Amino acid sequence: MQSRLIAAAALAAAFAAMAAAHAATNVYRWVDKAGKVHFSDTPPAPEDAQDVSQRRVGGGFEQQPNLPYATRMAMKANPVTLYTARGCADACEKARELLSNRGIPFGERNPAASAEDLEAFKKLSGGSAEVPLLVVGEAKLQGYDEASWNGALDNAGYPRTRLPGQPPTTGTAQPVPPADTSR
Repeated sequence: MQSRLIAAAALAAAFAAMAAAHAATNVYRWVDKAGKVHFSDTPPAPEDAQDVSQRRVGGGFEQQPNLPYATRMAMKANPVTLYTARGCADACEKARELLSNRGIPFGERNPAASAEDLEAFKKLSGGSAEVPLLVVGEAKLQGYDEASWNGALDNAGYPRTRLPGQPPTTGTAQPVPPADTSR
């Protein structure tokens, strides 16, 4: 029983170390001649091992350890992009503050900054020049309205508040690609 607990602890430690490295890697599991189970990122010597198995773990999307699980899952399904402009001081600041207070990573775009951002903004806004424009997955909300923005973020699965110890978010901290506007 104790050897199984030690093996489980070793496995958990191996997976934690790999997750911290943010890279895909191989994990080898084998049983030695004495019946003891080993886990390692290097293959065992053929004469020392029986019942060898290899698994590829890690990789995929970039881990963000400071974000709650619900936030990471919502980000994956419904990324948030905020379109702002220079003349939008008060409403855009309130928009950033709302997202930051909820701990939501977002990409911030300025239609005046690039032709690509301008084209995406025009398609998303239907030709209107009103900012801020919030894009949450497929949902588009033009003009700042706290109640409707919170509703869209709630529907997308984002938590209501930032967790203690979770750093505030900014538009530059987590860039999000522009929404697909080809539909």
